[in-house]
Amino acid sequence: MVRRRLLVAVPVLFATSVGMFALGAASPVDPAKQYAGAAAFTASEENLAQIRANWGVDDPLPVQYLRWVGNLLRGDLGWSTSRHEPVASVLAARAGWTLLLIGVTLAVVLVASLLLGALAAYRRGGLFDRALRATAYAVESMPAFWLGLAAIAVFALALGWLPAGGLTDVTASGTSFTDVAHHLILPVGVLAVSQAPWFVLFVRDAVADSLRDDHVLAARARGLPGRTVLFGHALRTALLPFLTLVGTHLPELVGGAVLVETVFSLPGLGAVTVSAALGSDFPLLAAITLVTTAVVLAANLVTDLAYAAADPRVRLDD
Repeated sequence: MVRRRLLVAVPVLFATSVGMFALGAASPVDPAKQYAGAAAFTASEENLAQIRANWGVDDPLPVQYLRWVGNLLRGDLGWSTSRHEPVASVLAARAGWTLLLIGVTLAVVLVASLLLGALAAYRRGGLFDRALRATAYAVESMPAFWLGLAAIAVFALALGWLPAGGLTDVTASGTSFTDVAHHLILPVGVLAVSQAPWFVLFVRDAVADSLRDDHVLAARARGLPGRTVLFGHALRTALLPFLTLVGTHLPELVGGAVLVETVFSLPGLGAVTVSAALGSDFPLLAAITLVTTAVVLAANLVTDLAYAAADPRVRLDD
């Protein structure tokens, strides 16, 4: 199965790279002037032409693409025109914070959705079930950036409980665990709330269906406690399709992280992606897109392996 997934990943990454390269080639922005910055207004045309020759931007597009792919395979991701440093350095400095935000948020969403969804299914039709579903549908219609701004207005500005942004205090001389954890409460909470409705509603419906299965009804007939029936029988059955949802929903979680990082001024890939898009920094945009695509493909592979490990009836070669 790993070989088949890799065979699928190669054309996906190839199509993504071609798309990003085509967007960069179609841009009206002159790479030489963009690299020169303000000096481009006083630079001679000969100097600009020399920059283009050094970069090979006047070569045929197939030649440029093959050279770009060859550099990628050697680990040379190019030069960021908006950050004025190698793209690899930008990713190395910021990708860890984005992964931290996504990882913590995913853990919070999984635990909360499993608990809330299972309780709503067990009390389906009741007040808690109706309130939870109404809240989930309402939150689902709210953009992540709007939730972030609302959270800042309430918890940072009005109540003063949490910092409005950043990763550390302004007066901090270093990066400590407690300081980072304190500053991540709002971003993680906002991102978790924006992504949780999908998972909560899915778990609620899956557990509600599982409660009607024969083995769950038999457990109830044997007089087992309701908590054992819910979490020991019904929820375990509903976890298998839930694993698939986690893998397929990861791209939206990554997209939400970009918005949340921008709102809360976190030093992750979100703000860098926005500045790269505004500055037409295609080398950085292409690298972030390719890395994100590779992470999503790897996460889907891990999800498939976890599904097969959780259910022995699933064959890896099916």
